[in-house]
Amino acid sequence: MKIAITGKGGVGKTTLSGTLACILSQGYKVFAIDADPDMNLASSLGITEPITPISKMKDLIKERTGAEPGSSFGEVFKINPKISDLPKSLSINYDDKDNLKLLVMGTVDKGGDGCVCPASVLLKALMRNLILKKDEIVILDMEAGVEHLGRKTAEAVDLMIIVVEPGLKSLETAERIKRLAADIGIPKIACVINKASNETEEKFVIEKLKEMDLEVIGSIPRDENVILADMEGKPLIEYPDSAAFKSIEKIAESILNKVKD
Repeated sequence: MKIAITGKGGVGKTTLSGTLACILSQGYKVFAIDADPDMNLASSLGITEPITPISKMKDLIKERTGAEPGSSFGEVFKINPKISDLPKSLSINYDDKDNLKLLVMGTVDKGGDGCVCPASVLLKALMRNLILKKDEIVILDMEAGVEHLGRKTAEAVDLMIIVVEPGLKSLETAERIKRLAADIGIPKIACVINKASNETEEKFVIEKLKEMDLEVIGSIPRDENVILADMEGKPLIEYPDSAAFKSIEKIAESILNKVKD
C-alpha cells in the first residue's frame, strides 16, 4: 500500500503523515518518506537527532551516478543508478521494533543544480524503488504538488490524500493538486479536513470539495494537543486521548478499507 499525502504548506500534512505512520506500524511494516523541502517529518515522529537528507550526501551521489552534485551542464552521469540497497541502509528506525523506518529525501536546490542532475536522478530512482518494489506500506509526506512523482510511479500510488484546512487558498491548492494528479494517472484521490474549529467551518469545506468532486475520508478538529506535541518534540501518538489523534485513528481505518476496495 502506497499513500502520498500533500496539500498547501502549513495545513498539517506532516502531522497526519507521521501519525498515520505510527498507527499503521502497529500492525504493518512502514516506510515514512519525507519528500517535502521543509523536512519536518522526523520531528513529527519525535526524532530529534540531526539528519542529513539524501540529496546532500555528495559522496553517495557521486558513487552511484558517477558525477559530482551540482556538476556543470552536459556532464555525463548514470541515469539509472543502483539504489536497491539504499532504503534499508539509509533509513532511520523509529524504535527497536523495526516496524517503522524514516527516509529523508531532501530536495535539489534551485538554480545551479537544476532539475536534471545527479542528485535529482538519484532521488527519483529511489522514489521509484520505494513505490514499485517495496512490499511495506509507504507513506510519502510530499510538497504541495506531485513533482516528486513520475508517471509510472504515480500509477502505482494506491491513494493520494490532500489535506485541506478551512480557507479558499487551501481549497484552490487542492483543486490544482487534483488536476495534476489526474494528469499523471493517480487512481484514487481523497481529502482530509484539518483544523476545523466548528461544524460551520467543516461544512463549508465539505461543500466546496463536493463541488470539486473530491471525497472526504475524515476530519481532524483543531486541537491544542497538536501544538503541545510540536512544542515538546513528541509524536501525537503519545497523546492517545486527544481529539486529533482519535480522528486520525479513524482515518487510518478508512484508508485501509479504501485501499482494499
